Amino acid sequence: MAESTHQRKRNFQTSGQPVGVLYLSMSDRCCIVVTEPLSEESLKWLRVRADVVQCAAGDAGFAEALQSAQGLIVRTYTQVDQAMLSAAPRLRVVGRAGTGIDNIDVAACGRMGIAVVNTPAANRQAVVEYVTSILTSTLRPRPKAITSELSPEAWSQVRQEVVMNRQMSECTFGILGFGQIGRRIAEVAQAIGFTVQFCDVVDIPKNQRHRAAKVDLDTLLHTSDVLSLHIDGRPENRNFLTPALLNLLRQDVLLLNTSRGFIMRSTDLARAMTTRPQAQAILDVHEVEPVPADDPLLTLPNVTLLPHAASRTRAAQNAMSWVVRDVLELIKKKTNA
Repeated sequence: MAESTHQRKRNFQTSGQPVGVLYLSMSDRCCIVVTEPLSEESLKWLRVRADVVQCAAGDAGFAEALQSAQGLIVRTYTQVDQAMLSAAPRLRVVGRAGTGIDNIDVAACGRMGIAVVNTPAANRQAVVEYVTSILTSTLRPRPKAITSELSPEAWSQVRQEVVMNRQMSECTFGILGFGQIGRRIAEVAQAIGFTVQFCDVVDIPKNQRHRAAKVDLDTLLHTSDVLSLHIDGRPENRNFLTPALLNLLRQDVLLLNTSRGFIMRSTDLARAMTTRPQAQAILDVHEVEPVPADDPLLTLPNVTLLPHAASRTRAAQNAMSWVVRDVLELIKKKTNA
């Protein structure tokens, strides 16, 4: 983009490489700082309409970029706290390219008159597909492909090894947190043949339950063969699954967490899984990411840790990136108010 006579531009450096251009404009173009990757299509769209700085929090130039930022767009690993907000005197909007906003101090934004927007439905299908793939690969795994001729005995042995003790249609599927993702998973689980039940603090209308039964928390925990966690990021959900609640889980439960890592302590879950060798826990989210070497879950054979990949499809990534539209629209509204 050509520099106008009313603009000065400065390249910001990270590890010796330019990461973005900040245009200090005397025109009506606003400055938006982007701290984590977005789709190139959304960035291209945004650059036509605003001056964009791509700079990770903590990198060289970030503090200076905040001085001019009217918009700030983050994803998963940028913590937008009071200190960061105070360092951005012109900030009007914070956008989260994703579902949760637990990495944003929403209360502080409210006090400072800063709007917060996110993309609550953008990754729903990706997460549902991910959960479904975990279900099928765990409860109904495929045998290894045949790559050579087998004797009749070996053929019979291979077939015997993949006989599963339970069929999905014999299992109760529990969902803790019945928001947009939880409800869509209920539909899929119903279609597969699970008996589905859920628990949520919100009274979900019957016409939105997809035939899933509403139960209390204790019932959900001790009667679900599969328990899928979809709790939101509100502060009161930190360490929600206490040792006492984890102790209610079935001895052979399949526990899936694709929501928030902080809803239970690793030490508490490790203790619960140690006393339940027939149970399995598959966790895609973790309170500390990357998972630290001293996490007790790393050594347990019935725990699988995945790298926060539930939303990693091109479609979901693109949909989340289009938070740029809402951020720009709100900046304009606040500017013209």
